[in-house]
Amino acid sequence: MRDSTDSGDAAAKAPHGIADVARSAGVSSRTLRHYDAIGLLPATAIGQGGLRRYDDRSLVRLQRILLLRGLGLGLSEIRAVLDGEQDDVAALTAHVAWLERERDRLARQLAAVRTTITRIQQGEDMNTTDTFDGFDQTRFKQEVEERWGPEAWDRGTRWWASKDPAAKEAFQAEQRAIARDAAALAASGDGPTSRAALALARRQFDWLAQATPPAELTAERFRTLADMYVQDERFTHAYEWAGAGAEQALRGAMHALADRGL
Repeated sequence: MRDSTDSGDAAAKAPHGIADVARSAGVSSRTLRHYDAIGLLPATAIGQGGLRRYDDRSLVRLQRILLLRGLGLGLSEIRAVLDGEQDDVAALTAHVAWLERERDRLARQLAAVRTTITRIQQGEDMNTTDTFDGFDQTRFKQEVEERWGPEAWDRGTRWWASKDPAAKEAFQAEQRAIARDAAALAASGDGPTSRAALALARRQFDWLAQATPPAELTAERFRTLADMYVQDERFTHAYEWAGAGAEQALRGAMHALADRGL
């Protein structure tokens, strides 16, 4: 809640000035003023000379904004996510798990590049295992081919490559919207067979069917994908960032729809 008081009162209620926050967060004061103007990060108080000031909770919110921006979300999407969450600790804990996975992957990439430099300098032979450790550009390829055949991976790759940037963004935006609605479903307490849950599962089916021929997107395959969202950490964060229980709610809804024959 914004308060317009004298500088002493403002500093007591919100000890962090806009210049300090901007510098520490690596953003501009103009960006913070914009976030205030659109209601994404309202200043806690207005100090002397109209300078915005922030309390500790605002710093937590800004950290979450920056984390979600790093995932590619737009400002309106970020506001929807944050406004729908009540537990900062749970949300940040989920993001910590993702950051730790990214840290480990980047550490492996760093080690791979250093190994390459050493081998070049010493005239040693390269090997594919060390050279590409941590890059994982096709980390799902083997699993997809084992589950659904080699053509499944090739077809999906060709489908994605054929899309223009706008179509790719629309596809990704729908996935993020489904994640947010899954988090809302989890928070609502509605069961997997509720109207809202089944409608969400249908959206997920339609989203998947853009890249997979509907004839191949069987109930069994739909259930398998639903389980992967919960059991496989590579997929989990695609949904859990939106709120606690999002991936669990989506899996339940997808199973319920599959049980009805899609």
